[in-house]
Amino acid sequence: MSADGERWVLLNASPDIGAQLRASPALWPRHGLRDSPIEAVVLMDSQIDHVAGLLSLREGSRLQLYCTPESHEDLTGSLPLLKALESYSGVRWHPMPLEPGGGAWHEVAGLRLQAVPVPGKAPPYSPRRQAEARSDNAAVMIEDSASGRRLFYAPGLARVGEAERRCLDGCDTVLVDGTFWSEDEMVVAGLGKKHAADMGHLPQCDGPHGPGMLRALDACAARRKVLIHINNSNPILDEDGPERAELVRRGIEVAFDGMELEI
Repeated sequence: MSADGERWVLLNASPDIGAQLRASPALWPRHGLRDSPIEAVVLMDSQIDHVAGLLSLREGSRLQLYCTPESHEDLTGSLPLLKALESYSGVRWHPMPLEPGGGAWHEVAGLRLQAVPVPGKAPPYSPRRQAEARSDNAAVMIEDSASGRRLFYAPGLARVGEAERRCLDGCDTVLVDGTFWSEDEMVVAGLGKKHAADMGHLPQCDGPHGPGMLRALDACAARRKVLIHINNSNPILDEDGPERAELVRRGIEVAFDGMELEI
């Protein structure tokens, strides 16, 4: 994301970040081979599919990393990526402790960022895996300082309660957890034994744990509603399927590689 098209901030760093950078000319070096317009990386958690791409950024300048103390503990302990990076670019950690209703606002590359605690699960290698700790899972509120418009980014969301509804309603655009269509999707497809709730994700459909993400988005006042972090088992990826037709009917978009959003 960028406020001016010159300075960029990454939200999470997935394993395929190298391919993403190569496909995005705006993120190519401009002042030398090791230059990068990426000024910072903001992590929602320490899940391996959200942080493995940090290693691909090791050859640039010192990495400016924003994350919660809990994520930092995992990334220097049970998954010590940050220790490995100290032998390359190095890392400057900017703590984003989470507080009820949202933590402090951070000024980053012309944008204002606020980390918000949301329900979720710590990764399997975290010592807090079995604990119900909201600070193990963050969403981010992003505000354009010039326009005042806001975006809510929440790739991992186990429930939508009153606090989450306020965040959704307070933004022009929301990018939210679209991992699974149904609670037992992985089990039915023969891809695993875990349900959506076991992995800290709210499915789109209603299930045994209550209303799904579709109902939450139906009630959301945001102008654009986009599902992200979509598992390859999710039938919404079939553009001609009934599940995608249901999303279209509700005015909900499905993110895709190379998608650009302007708020």
